[in-house]
Amino acid sequence: MKMYDLYLHAITVFMGFFAMLNPIGNLPVFLGMVQDFDKKTQNKVARNATMLAFIIIAIFSIFGHIIFQMFGITLPAFQIAGGIIVFIIGFNMLNAKESPIHSQSVDEKQQMEKVARDMAISPLGIPLLAGPGTISTAMNFVGVEKSITNVILVITIFGIMCLITYFLFISSRVIAKKISPSMLKVVSRIMGLILSVIAIQMVINGIEGTIDIYKQ
Repeated sequence: MKMYDLYLHAITVFMGFFAMLNPIGNLPVFLGMVQDFDKKTQNKVARNATMLAFIIIAIFSIFGHIIFQMFGITLPAFQIAGGIIVFIIGFNMLNAKESPIHSQSVDEKQQMEKVARDMAISPLGIPLLAGPGTISTAMNFVGVEKSITNVILVITIFGIMCLITYFLFISSRVIAKKISPSMLKVVSRIMGLILSVIAIQMVINGIEGTIDIYKQ
């Protein structure tokens, strides 16, 4: 790959990941989920979610096609499963169900840490950041030029996107300070609705993909 083509490819990969990861669009989603956590916990959730997303995408960039073939997984099936997970989270946010960190427990600190850890894994890490769209995008970019250089390029650019997302996420506490608690609840419900819609779209894409597979 020539130097000019490499730069052009790098820009394309960056824009593709930016569109799929959508760090700006996911910022209010993150804010709606972590509004009840303290600063340290919010930062930890942001760090763990972006690190997990990076690891997942790195693995699928290198071994994605092998993993899918090994377990007989299709991308549409992955999209449908991810959509169901996101819908459950979005539905709970939309109905303003009481956060588990408010429940009475013997050790509230441990309860909060568990909720934060689970939240960083799902739905933030998977499937919002490292979802079906992002995974397929990474695999497609790697397939454009099957070389070690290209694989490293794709993984590096996604790492940069994760850093951008992380810094945007940890800045959410500044936004939270300027928003009243009642407004945060409104934001949480709106984000729940948006998540639910995203989830339905993921399922629709999965169903369409499944139909296309059986048409072939």
